[in-house]
Amino acid sequence: MFTTTETLRANDDADFKKIYAHAMPVIFKVSFRIAGNEEAAEDLCHDALIKMTEKDMVFPSVNDAKYWLIRVVKNASLNYAKRKGRERRAYERALKEDRRQVESGETALLKSDSVERVRLALEKLPENLRVVLHLKEYGELNYKEIGRVLGITEGNVKVRVFRAREHLSRLIGEEDVYMP
Repeated sequence: MFTTTETLRANDDADFKKIYAHAMPVIFKVSFRIAGNEEAAEDLCHDALIKMTEKDMVFPSVNDAKYWLIRVVKNASLNYAKRKGRERRAYERALKEDRRQVESGETALLKSDSVERVRLALEKLPENLRVVLHLKEYGELNYKEIGRVLGITEGNVKVRVFRAREHLSRLIGEEDVYMP
């Protein structure tokens, strides 16, 4: 981990490389899990890095830079996911597409159906619970880091993660989900 007391400038090549190396794996995971698309997640992460350099950001530590980037990427990914959801629903209405997927093999079908049900259950969670769960499970952040990203206390993060998991289990429990 990088823990320095000197400030980091986004437009300094050496500082940028430190920030990139430390933050990119985490922000990509967060963006990918929210956006659901690898190329879009990569673009959203790069856009955040560009924004950081365009604003000539200065950070007291590499962790502060990481948390700032996580916030920017999280918000951009949520906006992307909402926009794609609206586009998908518009296309479905316009084309009256059949959304069922046909795959060979009963197991493959059951697995894909279960994954879809879990994804839909995640979408039903309130945004404040869904975001905390994305950061915890997919961003692999600890409670303290999530609190810094969202600007809430560590205790509040723990409560939200607990509530999100409980809510998700109730939503999934209502459905018949295949578990191999």
